[in-house]
Amino acid sequence: MRTVKIGIIGCGMIANGKHLPSLAKVEQAEIVAFCDLIEERAREAAEKYGAPGARVFTDYNQLLAMEEIEVIHVLTPNISHAEISIAALEAGKHVMCEKPMAKTGAEAKAMYDAHVRTGKKLTVGYQNRSKAQSQLLKKMIENDELGDIYYAKAIATRRRGVPTWGVFLDKEKQGGGPMIDIGTHSLDLILWLMNNYEPESVVGSVFHKLKHTENAANEWGSWNPKEFEVEDSAFGYVKFKNGAVVSIETSWALNVAKTEGSYLCGTKGGADFNGGLRINGERDGSLFLNVIDVDPKTRERFRGENLTDFEYEAKQWIDCIVNDTEPLVKPEEAMIVSAILEAVYISAETGKPVYFD
Repeated sequence: MRTVKIGIIGCGMIANGKHLPSLAKVEQAEIVAFCDLIEERAREAAEKYGAPGARVFTDYNQLLAMEEIEVIHVLTPNISHAEISIAALEAGKHVMCEKPMAKTGAEAKAMYDAHVRTGKKLTVGYQNRSKAQSQLLKKMIENDELGDIYYAKAIATRRRGVPTWGVFLDKEKQGGGPMIDIGTHSLDLILWLMNNYEPESVVGSVFHKLKHTENAANEWGSWNPKEFEVEDSAFGYVKFKNGAVVSIETSWALNVAKTEGSYLCGTKGGADFNGGLRINGERDGSLFLNVIDVDPKTRERFRGENLTDFEYEAKQWIDCIVNDTEPLVKPEEAMIVSAILEAVYISAETGKPVYFD
């Protein structure tokens, strides 16, 4: 059985909470190098998840020089996603970059171009596609069970869920707040389900209304208003070339008593993820609402295995390296997500719609 040797760049929360524990469950994955600006953090990750003799670096270029490494996971703040991913691709490595693909559409396009130029695989960490209910709904849509999908909402709203660790509140390092952090997940899933990657225009609004609150109630403890540089909520409206529209709603702090999940509306039916995968429609003059309790073991890839969404994402990624197949998240798709997110911010700043060529 072939082993895929992996290097990790960025050993913070997303590495330890998602990627490293999941890769540890993949039999063909072997993590041989760790890099972080804080050497102790890289060393701790190596001791817990590394192969015997795993190396530790603070300079990612030294890690990329290791010829035996086949795959790189880029798990750094958004500001360095493009720089490191492109360097890794040009060093002959396949790349898994954590979401979002990049801070800007131009940077995402540069990553895609490097992927094409080098012939190396590039994927982005949009794990919502790995959910069993997402994959079942994708299959139903491909079978035309919802008809022509012409309206959807990509919702990622928190009443009070501001991340107070790391650099989440730093506009320069992250590029934005909830829109680029959690809105990116919801938008990616909706576009993938609709298979619609041709936006025509975007209108956006960004708000800085609640972030100035002192001693605010918050899931992870009160934030420091002086450090809160990004928006607390943002909203976008995307029109596509085929006439379909998608509304994006995202917040870390918003006075909404109950948050809802994303949904899609088609000519034959609709779907949402509230309490499971729900399909609504009309039959024989009556309306129906079916709730499907989707068993994760029924996913077509690795059928019968009870994998978490993170474990499934990691396993399918390594599997596509071993068997030279396409990853679940393609870079040309993630690139459009980044372009739309940036357009929301530009529209909010200028007060005008952003049009795509």
